[in-house]
Amino acid sequence: MVRGRDACWEHCVLVDATRQKVRCNYCHREFSGGVYRMKFHLAQIKNKDIIPCTEVPDDVRDHIQSILSTPKKQKNSKKPKVDKEANGQQNSSSATGGLHPNRGSSGQRGSTCPSSLFPHHSPSVQPIVDDAQKQKVDDADKKIAVFFFHNSIPFSAAKSIYYQEMVNAVADCGVDYKAPSYEKLRSTLLEKVKGDIHDCYKKYRDEWKETGCTILCDNWSDGRTKSLIVFSVTCPKGTLFLRSVDISGHEDDTTYLFELLESVVLDVGVENVIQVITDSAACYVYSGRLLMAKYSSLFWSPCASCCIDKMLEDIGKQEWVAMVLDEAKTITRYIYSHAWTLNMMRKFTGGRELIRPRMTRFVANYLSLRSIVIHEENLKQMFSHSEWLSSIYSRRPDAQAIKSLLFLDRFWKSAHEAVSVSEPLVRISRIVDGDMPAMGYIYEGIERAKLVIQAYYKGVEEKYVPIWEIIDRRWNIQLHSPLHAAAAFLNPSIFYNPNFKIDLRMRNGFQEAMIKLATADKDKIEITKEHPIYINAQGALGTDFAVMGRTLNSPGDWWASYGYEIPTLQRAAVRILSQPCSSHWCKWNWTTFENIHSKKRNKVELEKFNDLVFVHCNLWLQAIYQSRDGKCKPIIYDEIDVSFEWPTESESSAPLLDDSWLDNLPLECRSSP
Repeated sequence: MVRGRDACWEHCVLVDATRQKVRCNYCHREFSGGVYRMKFHLAQIKNKDIIPCTEVPDDVRDHIQSILSTPKKQKNSKKPKVDKEANGQQNSSSATGGLHPNRGSSGQRGSTCPSSLFPHHSPSVQPIVDDAQKQKVDDADKKIAVFFFHNSIPFSAAKSIYYQEMVNAVADCGVDYKAPSYEKLRSTLLEKVKGDIHDCYKKYRDEWKETGCTILCDNWSDGRTKSLIVFSVTCPKGTLFLRSVDISGHEDDTTYLFELLESVVLDVGVENVIQVITDSAACYVYSGRLLMAKYSSLFWSPCASCCIDKMLEDIGKQEWVAMVLDEAKTITRYIYSHAWTLNMMRKFTGGRELIRPRMTRFVANYLSLRSIVIHEENLKQMFSHSEWLSSIYSRRPDAQAIKSLLFLDRFWKSAHEAVSVSEPLVRISRIVDGDMPAMGYIYEGIERAKLVIQAYYKGVEEKYVPIWEIIDRRWNIQLHSPLHAAAAFLNPSIFYNPNFKIDLRMRNGFQEAMIKLATADKDKIEITKEHPIYINAQGALGTDFAVMGRTLNSPGDWWASYGYEIPTLQRAAVRILSQPCSSHWCKWNWTTFENIHSKKRNKVELEKFNDLVFVHCNLWLQAIYQSRDGKCKPIIYDEIDVSFEWPTESESSAPLLDDSWLDNLPLECRSSP
């Protein structure tokens, strides 16, 4: 990588020269592949698996975009004057001692010179812009800002994928364009966008015929009298919000919940539904069993994320684990309660955080402890650094207690052990996080986690057996389903792996799932014939491409590509392997739904508000899907890095939607019964 001459190095830092891994100075994401891929990140251009930077300043983004849009010069061509000036500026920056990313010591743990973690930015060369045009751009920016300020629009709205689309559409219309009126927004335009979503719904239904779908049920309670449930349906092409229901007074009524679940299944189509995911509370368990008894082709499953979170909670109840987690909270609570201390910590950790506030409670606890373990030397050096020792904070009793804890051998021994025991489960939680298909991996993930824990304790039963018992109690009684076993059996990366043992439970789960999904006798006969072909990797399943694809393709894609000679088993495999394992990833803003069900309204108001919520929620879900590359990727357990951003962290919660826009409805509508 040519570093000194590339202007992009002013905005990123080299982390690992061997893997050409660089870190963004603004959002602190890391990418392999060098500075070239970082340019797309800074320019906010989606390219393969590169996520656009949300923190990059506008002038930096524009500058990098101009670099990418400028054609490369021939080696012998004469460089323009502007390029010479740019090189002159960079050279002068270097000559006057400006820090370059490659000169820092951020690649080494425990740097005693925190300032070297952050390079000084030398002036960037900006594209030449006509003064009159620049004035127009500045004026337009200000007008947009005024609209935001006057209407109390959250700044995060500028991160919406629809924001720039809106601006581009207005620009295409020219200077004569008139913005839609209040009346048009709340009437015809609302209906048009609602119609677009219904058109999308029809496309989803076509997709469900091939891949099947999963109904997600998310419930919420205010802890007093109000209980709500939100239904959505998901497949690999995206998730669709269906409706919300006020279940207050019926939250423990098994019959009521069964009838509610049944109505949603019938709306979506029994033939399309592979599974229904709900809470693991007893009332939902019984409702799910009633549903499976009546509709034998579908499965009920609890949310895998919630169940794994419960495993981590149970492990955290062991005395030694509870103690070290509490001590870790004490450390982070102190650091994050003082701005000066927090800024100093970030210098020593290279901008890395110790806490993950957007995660579920128990996963967040273990990830925080893991971050403390990773930055053990950095934290020790921070509390021993002259800058800290000369500060007023260092002399306070609470700071001295934190320092003593950081130099306590018992704390670090327990911390390392707790991280080693919990990380295999945290990895599974990361695998099932989000709405992407993970059904083919959870069975193996649990088995792998147990083996890793056993190996950590070197086979000493009194050490690993208590952890195994916690995992098995939740897995066997609460989470395990024949669907999980069948998915593992049909996952080629697992089934054909000589190191993985196909046990009796997995085989029986596959048989049970096939009996449920193959409702017609002719399908059962065909699967019976096709089964040995898969077992022995015959025909198209044994070609060189199919063998390579076992680990290079996602399980569903593998079956779609190579299973054409056994079409009945192929269809069953694709439908099973296309399902998610969790419903927890949807971060609904429950106040929005509470507004629907808490206030008394007439029929016109209620219909309008329900339409707006339907449009609002589905646009939010579509934005989440469009922010991804839309491709299902294979999951390799050993390559899962839980320190990277999780889908539930990158996806913001649905914005609050209130009914203040109804205030100016015509008087006759408000007074109508």
